[in-house]
Amino acid sequence: MQLRVRRAAASALLRPASSSTTCYECIRTAGLDVRIRQSRAAYHSSPRNSSAFSAAVSVAGHMVNNAISRATKGSSDLHVDPLRVVAKEMKFLTGNIRKLLGSGHPSLDRAAKYYTQAEGKHVRPLIVLLMSRATSLCPQAPQPRRTAAIDTPISPLSILSDVNPSSPPTSPPADTTTPQDILPSQRRLAEITELIHTASLLHDDVIDHSVSRRGAPSANLEFGNKMAVLAGDFLLGRASVALARLRDAEVVELLATVIANLVEGEFMQLRNTASDERNPVYTEETLTYYLQKTYLKTASLISKSCRAAALLGGTDEATVDAAYAYGKNLGLAFQLVDDMLDYTRSNKELGKPAGADLELGLATAPLLFAWKAMPELGALVGRKFAEEGDVELARDLVLQSDGIEQTRALAQDYAEQAIAAIAPFPDSEAKDGLIEMAVKTLKRNK
Repeated sequence: MQLRVRRAAASALLRPASSSTTCYECIRTAGLDVRIRQSRAAYHSSPRNSSAFSAAVSVAGHMVNNAISRATKGSSDLHVDPLRVVAKEMKFLTGNIRKLLGSGHPSLDRAAKYYTQAEGKHVRPLIVLLMSRATSLCPQAPQPRRTAAIDTPISPLSILSDVNPSSPPTSPPADTTTPQDILPSQRRLAEITELIHTASLLHDDVIDHSVSRRGAPSANLEFGNKMAVLAGDFLLGRASVALARLRDAEVVELLATVIANLVEGEFMQLRNTASDERNPVYTEETLTYYLQKTYLKTASLISKSCRAAALLGGTDEATVDAAYAYGKNLGLAFQLVDDMLDYTRSNKELGKPAGADLELGLATAPLLFAWKAMPELGALVGRKFAEEGDVELARDLVLQSDGIEQTRALAQDYAEQAIAAIAPFPDSEAKDGLIEMAVKTLKRNK
């Protein structure tokens, strides 16, 4: 019963309204192929040849089963290393980002580039580059998109008054022997995605009073809150300039709404429930509220940048929708695992303070699932674990419950849906890399 309710709450966020309801426990017992058929129907509404679609569903089922089997069994038999697939492009990522952030003001230049010094995971730009390469083999849109030089200003430089003392970003050496499957605009999109993510880290660390990030003192500790906030604002400004120079209105709209989503998600996180009651009672809407907040804060950037990558590559509508669905499901799975690790890993393993969510008064998925079975957690959620002993008690109750196991199961559901979304893509190393990203999301420990 708990599994069925959990899936129903999750599906409310991901699937369009329908006149008929579906029992997700029945779907699970009927096998993975049926679930793939249900989720694919939500992405594409065009008629299909039934035999061709059945074959595609069968292939997708085998692909998901094999990938998830590797994740759950901990097998090291990976088909492909995602980083190796786009190693040439990733090699220039950090250097290009630092060049985009050049400022004539020494203090701002140092603060803006601070989080680029430590070795980050760079998950988001890696996904963008893999999606760009994977979708280059997909059907093209009837009308090709216009391309332009990505470093050329739109307005006169004398009016922009934006002097960047750094040299122009570096591109990988041209390969004249093979077609260009990752466009300069897509590489720039990967850099923009990391800029937006890093700006959100600068702001989040001020809001959360963080003391460490990526194994080093956080920017707010190193420079003070004011400089950290201004550095984050500067990153968003430079990201916006780079985004505008892509000269694609739909891509600009997508990434601009990501920035708005990040702020909306942060506001939602100020409450643990929609009504923010003093003595809340768990309902199905509690998990739906959490998942919507999670989409805004984490999955929005991943999903919309995946969609933008497919758009810049000039692919057809079905491919663009599939790219978005992959990113949305992967983003939700990623954050669910992140919330789970907050209960199961140490500070050293995470590279940031463990157990921070409860200290900040946040009720994430492991606690929400525990709360459903342990109503006494409601009082603690209502006062945001503010009284002495609340954090320790809440943590103990979560560990006594099956909240972590249910969180892991829900993350696996989303990872499966991400893999199923790209099942129609032609076979390639990049597609395999995207599948491995979903697998690695479930297996990661920091």
